[in-house]
Amino acid sequence: MSFDPEGVQRSLQKAWSLSTASQWTASNPAAGQCNVTSLLIHELFGGELLKTPLPAGDHFYNRIEGKRYDFTASQFDQPIAYVDLPASRADAELGATRDQLAALRAAFQEHLMRSG
Repeated sequence: MSFDPEGVQRSLQKAWSLSTASQWTASNPAAGQCNVTSLLIHELFGGELLKTPLPAGDHFYNRIEGKRYDFTASQFDQPIAYVDLPASRADAELGATRDQLAALRAAFQEHLMRSG
């Protein structure tokens, strides 16, 4: 599977649901999705897991081929002052269950195959 950031973003937006993060809403589908999304992107496309501490807790995202990708940035009203701290899968897994990751993986792959 090749990494197409725009296609990934479109497929994620369709794949996110209450099954993938309990904070999900129709008006803010990216809410609460950072842990599970960063884990899935890391699993599928490699790269690095990164985090930035925010008042509500750590925010997770990815770096692939030297470029930062935050597919869940739209959940925030203000731009993030990224600090790009290295994160481990164990760090990100603290905010995502196996069931949430499995649900996102299945929905993401279904939407990606439909669009491609």
